Amino acid sequence: MINRSVKNAEEAIAGITDNMTLLVGGFGLCGIPENCINALVQSGVKGLTCISNNAGVDDFGLGLLLQNKQIKKMISSYVGENAEFERQMLSGELEVELIPQGTLATRALAAGYGMPVIYTPAGVGTEVAAGKEVRNFNGKDYLMEYAFDADFAIVKAWKGDTTGNLVFRHTARNFNPLMAMAGKITIAEVEELVEPGQLDPDHIHTPGIYVHRIFKGQVFEKRIEQRTVIKR
Repeated sequence: MINRSVKNAEEAIAGITDNMTLLVGGFGLCGIPENCINALVQSGVKGLTCISNNAGVDDFGLGLLLQNKQIKKMISSYVGENAEFERQMLSGELEVELIPQGTLATRALAAGYGMPVIYTPAGVGTEVAAGKEVRNFNGKDYLMEYAFDADFAIVKAWKGDTTGNLVFRHTARNFNPLMAMAGKITIAEVEELVEPGQLDPDHIHTPGIYVHRIFKGQVFEKRIEQRTVIKR
């Protein structure tokens, strides 16, 4: 049994240097690795390529790295809540690759499975297909998309044990398990860190074999992206 626990976010992100590619888990602001993102902000690392469903908001999540000009390229599916992202993209300061959400998920999955490429019908006949190989299977066209090649994956889980087994909750389970599989080195921050044997094996979503470093986060803001209330 390998103990993969580290003390804190600063120790967890050791080795992340300029111009690396990071897979960052989360869906909107749900299930994002807040502690690791804050540690990256403090580290001053720059020139990052970040692969994430979205880019946070202006003052939270990956938006903090954007504010500091620490990200040079975003590979995302949805970026509609971040004004600074829009400004940098339109000004040419930030390179952006927008891809269908299912393609984003499956390219991460392929990396975890060790597959070099996938074929998907998503994007055929659109700008997404520009410059990409198209193959026909059984009379239908498919785009060839490469599996992600990321130096690190950073995810956030509800519970984990010191060997790296992870349990996610609700919407946080959308992208985090896929990205946890896909990084050359995977870092997990958790709300509760327990000893081996304390997690129900039937409830484990990501086996510890995919996780290299794990720590208990100190503070989780868990901000709600858009709060909607019923008018009385």
